Amino acid sequence: MPARKDLSLKSLEMFEISARHPSLQSAADAAGLSVSTMSHHLHVLENHLGVPLFDHSRRPMVLTATGQSFLRNIEPALIALRAATAEAASGEPATARHLRLGSIEDFDSDIIPGLAVHLSRRMPQCDFTYHSDASRAIVEMLRKRELDIGLVATPQDRPEGLSCHPVLRDPFVMVMPAQSTLAPEDLVRGETDLPFLRFTTGQIIAQQIEAQLKRMKYTLPNRFECGNNQTLMAMVSVGAGWTITTPLLFARARQFHSHLKMQPFPGRAFARELSLISTPDCANSVRGIIEAKLRQMLADHAILPVLEKAPWLADSFRLLGGMSDPAEVDESEETES
Repeated sequence: MPARKDLSLKSLEMFEISARHPSLQSAADAAGLSVSTMSHHLHVLENHLGVPLFDHSRRPMVLTATGQSFLRNIEPALIALRAATAEAASGEPATARHLRLGSIEDFDSDIIPGLAVHLSRRMPQCDFTYHSDASRAIVEMLRKRELDIGLVATPQDRPEGLSCHPVLRDPFVMVMPAQSTLAPEDLVRGETDLPFLRFTTGQIIAQQIEAQLKRMKYTLPNRFECGNNQTLMAMVSVGAGWTITTPLLFARARQFHSHLKMQPFPGRAFARELSLISTPDCANSVRGIIEAKLRQMLADHAILPVLEKAPWLADSFRLLGGMSDPAEVDESEETES
């Protein structure tokens, strides 16, 4: 009887990718392989183990009970292996070859462009891919290993297998038309005719706001929803309503500031947290460079300008924690962007 071949690491990795996708086609696309090659790896693995890992009769693909157990057992080992490989390959950031970065749209106009310039200088041999989307989509792409690192609103349930590094506390504030004389307390109680303009249901920020209003036992009519902060600011600036947002988002709407007024949220304060979330494929040295520059830029381009006009935010709008893996920003680059 011929000896069985050793278990292939490639087959294990392809099995893990397939387990995260609803079809063989989407798994193959994520892995950059053909469907036939992906199918071959899965059949080799199942033949080696002598048990089916997927129910091949069902669409979308579903793991068998054995497949679920097998995935739980191999994931920690694959995560540790990726982390070790990433550190070995990118221990010196200047030699890093690939980086896939994702971010929420809050940073598209100023922070991300400056970060991109900085990374291109620190990692000159690296090919970069940047993706902008909602926090939930970014986290899902990280979970599926379609991104290496992402800047997002910290999810309530932190996904397994990913590292989370909080960087910013962004408190919620009220924004109303500049000429409004209405009291914030009356607005949140719904005791005025000025409507509340909401973020789109399903966004993390919208859910945080609605949860706080529910805790305060306030029910406001649903008159207008929008997933874009700039649009909300534009609507408020022309007197169409008021909204709840954050100082970071308010700062991005500079063109409307002369027609807006930012006020503390009445009642118990609450805030969102922004974090860098990375996969084991992202070397700590690379994450350290990103985090160090990000912190500097958030302080210079977001926090300080806001505090100059709203010093009452000094204790709540701030950086979180410190660098767990120091990566100093070159002094020669401190003024870039």
